[in-house]
Amino acid sequence: MSTLEKTAQLAIELLKKYQVSDYEIVLESSSGVSTAVRLGKVETLQYHLDQNFEINVFFGKKKGHASSVDVSKNSLDKTIESACLIAKYTQDDPFNGLAPKELMAFDAPDLDLYHPWDLSAQHSIDIAMACEAAALAQDEINNSEGAEVSSFQGESLYANSNGLIATQNNTSHSLSCSLIAQRGDDMQTAYEYTTALDANELEASQKIGEKAAKFAQQKLGARSIPSQKCPVIFTSRLSGGLFSQLLGALGGSRQYKKSTFLLNSIDTLVLPKDISLREHPFAKKTLGAKAIDRDGVLKRAQYFVENGRVKSFVMGQYSANQLGLKTTANAGGVSNAIVESNFDGGLDEMIKTMGKGLVVTELMGQGVNGTTGDYSRGALGFWVENGEIQYPVSGLTIAGNLKDMLLGIVSVGDDVDYRSNIKVGSVLIEQMTIAGET
Repeated sequence: MSTLEKTAQLAIELLKKYQVSDYEIVLESSSGVSTAVRLGKVETLQYHLDQNFEINVFFGKKKGHASSVDVSKNSLDKTIESACLIAKYTQDDPFNGLAPKELMAFDAPDLDLYHPWDLSAQHSIDIAMACEAAALAQDEINNSEGAEVSSFQGESLYANSNGLIATQNNTSHSLSCSLIAQRGDDMQTAYEYTTALDANELEASQKIGEKAAKFAQQKLGARSIPSQKCPVIFTSRLSGGLFSQLLGALGGSRQYKKSTFLLNSIDTLVLPKDISLREHPFAKKTLGAKAIDRDGVLKRAQYFVENGRVKSFVMGQYSANQLGLKTTANAGGVSNAIVESNFDGGLDEMIKTMGKGLVVTELMGQGVNGTTGDYSRGALGFWVENGEIQYPVSGLTIAGNLKDMLLGIVSVGDDVDYRSNIKVGSVLIEQMTIAGET
């Protein structure tokens, strides 16, 4: 029995004296190291060791929640007592309760998500130093915001009064580099990163440094452009954000609160008919994959949007209860979403088909209203004419409404960014409003 399982059993024993009708326990433990260097010197070297205990208790339809980072017996008991006290002073909520026992993850598959890295302090420093050095060796790169290496491993446990005790192990490793390029008085920043479950699958440190330098160099000499309406491409590094907004709008809590631009949208056309959005949670050794949701429910493969039409909202048990529907096992979010490509090619081929327009490579600000769908954000990128990039651009604002933007998607490329939980290629939107020079 693991340490987390022993702690869970202790908490379950302590619960008996409180005579709760139901309970949920979440235990998490993680450890790791992170190292940051800048201009050849170590700025930070940190070791991390974290643990957390959370409990939900139910007295009928009354619910209490409490948490603690101390998992000693005395602390567990006090945390449980606090949750019970909170529950007794709350109002009945008819939508409270555990998910049905038959949906629980009693037989969750192993998704091969645990690949610990024996990363010493010196090795982490060497990797970060090599990454930054490769970047600084490039032309017009005269300053650095640093390179960082991190490695984390964790274990989580979910248990409830349906008799479920389920554990999940995972790892996450990453390397990033952020630089400053200069040409005369023009200065531009850029970054690049690599992340993986298995450290052996990280990109080489020199390659990350060189990529970051190239991105910074490409931004030098940026101009503005006249305000206009034109086609816009979101590179695969950014396009997942569009579909994150779509999934958020389909979220059960947003639906029952009536605070979404896609209210009551089942069977509504929200994407072109040749585009679908699905969840593939059981993909092995894949970033974002997960077998169990936060309610202890076994995940499942499913479409949220199929052939352009909404097939399902995104729900955990509580929001499903609110809507009178069945949970989609998405308490805690969607796991490994996939937007199916409808275009044979990536960014370069898409630029050729666009002919004239804007390629967005960076976004700034949080100007997205999930209730109305209004979208307005600062942007940088490249101007395209005759199917070729002409020059970098900056000082722009791109605007539209997400309903129109999503329906206006012309192409989803096959240049998928696998570093994200939402796997999608570059996206070409037929038209957006660009605010540039007046």
